[in-house]
Amino acid sequence: MLALRLARGAHPLVQTRRLLVAVAAAGVGFLLLCTLGYAVGHPERSSAAVLRLLWCVPPLAATVQFAVAVARTDPSTRPRPGLSAIGLGPARLTAIAAASTAVACTLGSMVALLFYLHLRGDITGLPFDGAAADLLAADQPIPLAAALTLLAVLPVVAATAAGLALRPRTAPAAPEGAEKPVPSGLPWGIALVAVGLAIETYAGPRSGAAGGLPLPGRFDGNPAGVLAGWALTAVGLAMAGPALVHGCGRLLQSVRPGATRLLAGRVLMDESRRIGRPLGVVSAVVSGTLAAAALHESGTGPGAFGPLTGLGAALVLACTTATLLTAALESKQCRAHTTEALLRIGAPPTVLRSAALMRAGVLLVVFLPLTWAVAELAALPLTG
Repeated sequence: MLALRLARGAHPLVQTRRLLVAVAAAGVGFLLLCTLGYAVGHPERSSAAVLRLLWCVPPLAATVQFAVAVARTDPSTRPRPGLSAIGLGPARLTAIAAASTAVACTLGSMVALLFYLHLRGDITGLPFDGAAADLLAADQPIPLAAALTLLAVLPVVAATAAGLALRPRTAPAAPEGAEKPVPSGLPWGIALVAVGLAIETYAGPRSGAAGGLPLPGRFDGNPAGVLAGWALTAVGLAMAGPALVHGCGRLLQSVRPGATRLLAGRVLMDESRRIGRPLGVVSAVVSGTLAAAALHESGTGPGAFGPLTGLGAALVLACTTATLLTAALESKQCRAHTTEALLRIGAPPTVLRSAALMRAGVLLVVFLPLTWAVAELAALPLTG
């Protein structure tokens, strides 16, 4: 009840972010229900139904990541003076954040259920009644327990992830004179990217359509090894992201930096963990999109992407991009006191704007060629 009261009195921008989480949850819930409908309508193809269920994991993971990022930027989850005296300590605020995340995801899941039943024709009196009856196996009854279980997965996972991400913890004290915790995932990230590209290269020329995994919506011709290799490549980019952002900060401060370059570099180094992983995930998603587009243009891939495949891809791309923007907003909020202090001592606002543009520029210079190179290497086994 307290989580609902805090949500009702939040700022409109905060409410908009929660609404976007609910929309993403509705998309994931609809994909899960479509998978259930396929299993009910084709009981003889149980293995294909399981594989279709596995294809719902990337959109679900992207939505969970977005929900956690929104929970981290929620003002109601930040400790404030006086809250501990009324029983709202860090642990209670974490529970409130998890409850708010669960409420938003549950709302989206319920909307997905209503929309799914409407397209099946089970709910009448609205436009497009039963418009997708054949696709959603309207002639077969949907097991309610299975549908509710699938719809409960996202709220439970998102609430648990938000609780773990916001749980109170104390960081170990760093030795005096030591630099703040430098990200160390670059070697593992490079290794995973290399292994993933090697698996794609090995699996691409040898596997035909018989080794493919069925995607919802007529996208069935990709070898399983290629898809597994791309998954490893994506994880590698996500792991290497914080170290790459940290390296961009060091690059800005090299060769006798001025005040603007020094400020921009230090901000990138301090915020490398917060924005590096979402940036790496976006780079992986964009590289996969470019590789799929190159495969489609070469004529070696499937002729058309179905509606469910398009929905899943749109969810992944939208959620990962929104997560990156939300992480950037969180970074700005965390350094608000530093910005105010700089303005109080007379720093011109143009310096702050120039530093922000410089940070964005160096990130684009580093990540755009990396994304393009990974996309070209990922598409090479199938197009070549």
